[in-house]
Amino acid sequence: MIKGLMGNQGVIVSGGDTALPYVNPNPNNPMTGMLRINNTNIEVFNGSSWQMISSSYATVSLDPETQDLLQWVRTQRTLELNRQTLMKNNPALEKAYEAMKRAEDNFDILATIAGKYEHVER
Repeated sequence: MIKGLMGNQGVIVSGGDTALPYVNPNPNNPMTGMLRINNTNIEVFNGSSWQMISSSYATVSLDPETQDLLQWVRTQRTLELNRQTLMKNNPALEKAYEAMKRAEDNFDILATIAGKYEHVER
């Protein structure tokens, strides 16, 4: 049983049951309202018999924005790996890639000077 599972930035938790069961030490003399675990079921004593309590499972997932960011990172990684493979097989592409990187660096410098762009490490 999970008690108090909470999400944080990027993680969503839904469903589940936060009640903490009491395992009766003397199941032959139960009191009304006592809880017990019987195999994989949680049961409550209603005064005359044990009744099974329905249970649920918590679901933990990433929120949509985090999923989108992960997909973007995967795409960028694939692009970079493809470029690396192409450059290994064709030196002219390596020179073009270096020129592209210099142009990006120049853009960052000029944009910072112009005050329109906050430099972010790549």
